[in-house]
Amino acid sequence: MAEVWRGLPVAKALTEQLIQRREKLKERGVTPTLAIVRAGNKGDDIAYENGAMKRCEKIGIQVRRFLLPEDCTEEQLLNVIREINMDDTIHGCLLFRPMPDRAIQPKACALLNPDKDSDGMTPQSLATLFTGTGSGYPPCTAEACMEILDYYGVELEGKNVTVVGRSLVVGKPVSMMLQARNATVTMCHTRTKDLPAVCRNAEILVSTAGRAEMVRKEFLSPGQIVIDVGINADDEGNLFGDVAFAEAEEIVSAITPVPGGVGSVTTAVLAKHVIMTAEKMTGIRR
Repeated sequence: MAEVWRGLPVAKALTEQLIQRREKLKERGVTPTLAIVRAGNKGDDIAYENGAMKRCEKIGIQVRRFLLPEDCTEEQLLNVIREINMDDTIHGCLLFRPMPDRAIQPKACALLNPDKDSDGMTPQSLATLFTGTGSGYPPCTAEACMEILDYYGVELEGKNVTVVGRSLVVGKPVSMMLQARNATVTMCHTRTKDLPAVCRNAEILVSTAGRAEMVRKEFLSPGQIVIDVGINADDEGNLFGDVAFAEAEEIVSAITPVPGGVGSVTTAVLAKHVIMTAEKMTGIRR
């Protein structure tokens, strides 16, 4: 029977560390501040926003919300981004994507100061991820996967890791982060030939394909560690991961649940990025 690696203790440990770092900023008269930019009222966005605000409140991070109508113009959105860029009291920004009008999203992401990009959305942040130099941070969900692996003591150097999914939000970023830690990474997707066989050969499997219970027992082998990033809902609102949990639990050595796994760590990572930027702007070296 697999160990269930829950995200709550990971998020709790990270939160406790961030509270200590927040106190050092307080001693210097600095209040770390996150700007949240949301256009429209999508339920998923509001749920994540509420979770982020609760996490920030626990740590002592101030949140400023910039709420726009669903039919906001390009200029309205860009003016908000400019305001955030120019305000030295704002240390991080979360821009909800995809936006109702996806055509204006790239300009907003490109305009945001990468130093304040708390969720890896700017071109500069992605360039930093791929080159190892520059400004910005990795996407929060990708970094949450790494936080979980570190918390549960996984040595990544030399490990054979398969990542299923190639998005810029999780698949590609987590692949680069794993390679930076000297793991040997195979990137796959839903059109990979004989995907089950490729997955079976992995010591660590990260699934971020976004297809409910796509990964079944034929994808798995004894001793594997499975990080399930997928969040998929049925018509009744029940949540499922990419991995058929009941089948996997009988085979692998460890697995993250959905819900209660990777998703529960992302807001703590978001807060971490805000604290890091506040430290940089204050001259605190770590």
